[in-house]
Amino acid sequence: MHDIGNGRGTRWRWFFYAAAAYNLVIGGAGLANSAAAVNDRIVGLLVLCFGIVYAIVGHDPARFGPVLWAGIVGKAGIVALLLPDVLAGSAAPGTGAILSGDALFTIGFLVFLLRRRVTPA
Repeated sequence: MHDIGNGRGTRWRWFFYAAAAYNLVIGGAGLANSAAAVNDRIVGLLVLCFGIVYAIVGHDPARFGPVLWAGIVGKAGIVALLLPDVLAGSAAPGTGAILSGDALFTIGFLVFLLRRRVTPA
């Protein structure tokens, strides 16, 4: 169980809803870009789908929190794949800001998961 029974639970819920909104906006924009290549639009769709997952976690963090491990792998992977292009100045405009958001949500997901309390059987 998480320590969501106290005041921190509401903050975690809002944090996951913020992650959901972040992914829905960015993924939706990528998906809606009809000028983008189909592979880029597929990425947008997958980002949007993760937004739905984060909204579900926000609804019941104690129950659905473990699925955040997939979000950590995905967000950390995106940062690792795109950061060299950002640092080289060859990434699309705005990519650095998006990666910063992904890095912050990754850290938050890790904090949430690593602070889980184990209840004795």
